[in-house]
Amino acid sequence: MDLRKLKTLIDLVSDSNVSELEITEAEGKVRIVKGPVGGQVAHYAPPPMPVVTMPAPVAAAPAPAAAEAPAAPASNEHIVKSPMVGTFYRAASPGAKPFVEVGDSIKAGETVCIVEAMKILNEIEADKSGTILKILCENGQAVEYGQPLFVIE
Repeated sequence: MDLRKLKTLIDLVSDSNVSELEITEAEGKVRIVKGPVGGQVAHYAPPPMPVVTMPAPVAAAPAPAAAEAPAAPASNEHIVKSPMVGTFYRAASPGAKPFVEVGDSIKAGETVCIVEAMKILNEIEADKSGTILKILCENGQAVEYGQPLFVIE
């Protein structure tokens, strides 16, 4: 496109109420955008969000509890795992008797603990009958999905 023609188009846009002009010709394409008075264009970008990183020990907190559980349970041992992320409770209320103790005989379907998730108390049931060999979590401890809670013989 000819420079005289381009200058004429720029003058037309600046003198008119048109804020944007785009022309496509065989020689090429031209787009003229008129900014606010004063020639400055205001750009808004929201402030950057702060980045929060968790320290490594917090992220690795479930690992010690998992390390307490046998890596490969004996053939007669079964591990009850948490079906969700939440807070582990051994009893229905703070002063109540725990659902199970080490050495207790339980039946499949019997409630062994509660995992609180999003203010909802979820009763966790044993998926196998047997005797409680180990309780792998402390009352009020945060638990992860799949974290071992009990070992049943």
